[in-house]
Amino acid sequence: RTGSCLSLATLWRQQRSQQQPALAQAQQRGVPVAASASGSSSPVALGRARPKYVPNKISDPNYVRIFDTTLRDGEQSPGATLTSKEKLDIARQLAKLGVDVIEAGFPVASNDDFLAVKQIADVVGNDVSEDGYVPVICGLSRTRIPDLERAWDAVKGAKLPRVHTFIATSEIHMKHKLRMSREEVVHNAVTAVKHLRSLGCTDIEFSPEDAGRSDPEFLYQILGEVIKAGATTLNIPDTTGWNLPNEFGGIIANIRANTPGADSVIISTHCQNDLGLSTANSLAGAMNGARQLECTINGIGERAGNASLEEIVMAIALKGQSHMNGLYTGINPVHIYPTSRMVSDYSGMMVQPHKAIVGANAFSHESGIHQDGMLKSRETYEIMTPESIGLPRRAEDAGIVLGKHSGRNALSTRLQELGFKLEKDKLDDVFKRFKTLADQKKGITDEDVIALMSDELHQPAAIWQLTNLQVVCGTMGMPTATVQMRGPDGMLRVGVGIGTGPVDATYKAIDQLVKVPADLLDYSLNSVTGGIEALATTRVMIRSADKAVAAVAFHATRGKVERTFSGTGSDVDVVVSSANAYVHALNKMISWLGSNATTVLPKKNVDAVAA
Repeated sequence: RTGSCLSLATLWRQQRSQQQPALAQAQQRGVPVAASASGSSSPVALGRARPKYVPNKISDPNYVRIFDTTLRDGEQSPGATLTSKEKLDIARQLAKLGVDVIEAGFPVASNDDFLAVKQIADVVGNDVSEDGYVPVICGLSRTRIPDLERAWDAVKGAKLPRVHTFIATSEIHMKHKLRMSREEVVHNAVTAVKHLRSLGCTDIEFSPEDAGRSDPEFLYQILGEVIKAGATTLNIPDTTGWNLPNEFGGIIANIRANTPGADSVIISTHCQNDLGLSTANSLAGAMNGARQLECTINGIGERAGNASLEEIVMAIALKGQSHMNGLYTGINPVHIYPTSRMVSDYSGMMVQPHKAIVGANAFSHESGIHQDGMLKSRETYEIMTPESIGLPRRAEDAGIVLGKHSGRNALSTRLQELGFKLEKDKLDDVFKRFKTLADQKKGITDEDVIALMSDELHQPAAIWQLTNLQVVCGTMGMPTATVQMRGPDGMLRVGVGIGTGPVDATYKAIDQLVKVPADLLDYSLNSVTGGIEALATTRVMIRSADKAVAAVAFHATRGKVERTFSGTGSDVDVVVSSANAYVHALNKMISWLGSNATTVLPKKNVDAVAA
């Protein structure tokens, strides 16, 4: 069979059977396989090792580094605040995925951010696999000396530490934000790079912020100067998502042609999605010589988000050989879906159903014509298989339907097929929730199981825990809620609330017990599956409502900003689901405030902007 629609899973199985001895070590890491126009597989599929990491060069000119900034730029999405534990979990998952660089955060933002980046550097940044792979751990910094030193202190414990420093270069930014001349901007950039070198940092990335709207001649000048100062990677950001693919590809090509010393460094891209072109622009950059692409899981990030890692990786996997002059990455695509779920659950940022690669509808077919084609051959309407990104086929397709008579072993087996491996105590907790759900609805789908897993595992530490809830509401009187909660001291407490509806009453009862004032900024409720028995998933976003103080941190480009916190919950009862989501958000806010007391400042000094 030929053609680019040949599935990744089919190619993977063929390669495993034909080249098992040579690929044994690579397959332990999950070798990605791409289909080309001739049906051949990518260099990685043939067992080619990831090029040895050298900061300013790549031995194979076709290899593209994947730089993930989910933990830094992605966390800047409103409500996407992550705890240190959640950041470490995501970093470990990104290492499984095989990303080349993990931008772990902005260390100067807060003490919690610094400790989180340091922990990732010390743990994930020293976890060397059998094939020698270990991700570069990167910290972001402005060109200010204290920022640079804080960033270096956070990452220097990693095997491969990097500091990423930036300053704006467009006229609008220099005039209105920085209030600096071109000469001052160049001086700041060069001084920053030289200072990092003096600290012992030999892997330095420099970004001219808003490069997509900067004067090209000034770009060539400042980039040439930072190369002379010791920068090893030049990252070219389309900060506002302004450029079209042909424009951005031209910017990369011209930088390579006109910047002194450009051939001695790695050119990188960082594309925002304001016009929906971030993936296209990133690929255009790669086709014009960029060999590092910056992206995030699910495309989360500022405003409309960033280039999506899964879109970039699968586009290169499927088209890199045949249409991109042999480009390939070191990503293991079978970890894409589990990573997507983890980021969505931890951040509270739901993935839109029609999102490419990882959306709920990405492998769904409702049209009669499409269904007929799929029944005859999956390749009629699928250019990749769900298995190739780590999404196994549905349980009902395999003849297994989970229900109230299913045992622990059946649930454990299905969880493993879905990519979850649990310790006995965690499995016991999930099994209890599963049996409760099975008593309330007839058939338990994969979506239900995944929602239960998210509600059990991908949640902050339980400072406060909801144990019981009763609500009285209707047209005959005031909605009233009674809640029982276990506090941080392990004691059970009961609170009562009256509100405009059952959810409002429940939240007021919870507030009465927790006594940490919070403003509810956003509330959304969705059905996991169809039908009256469907499991409900709720997402809320809150912020501190204390009149005297506000939870703040330093934003990379906006300075002090007020933090917001999200939480999710799942249950067949929408009020219980809503209560769980609110408690999870409160736990996250309380935990963050507890570890960032020094950054709680008067509200009048803070911009009310979500971090």
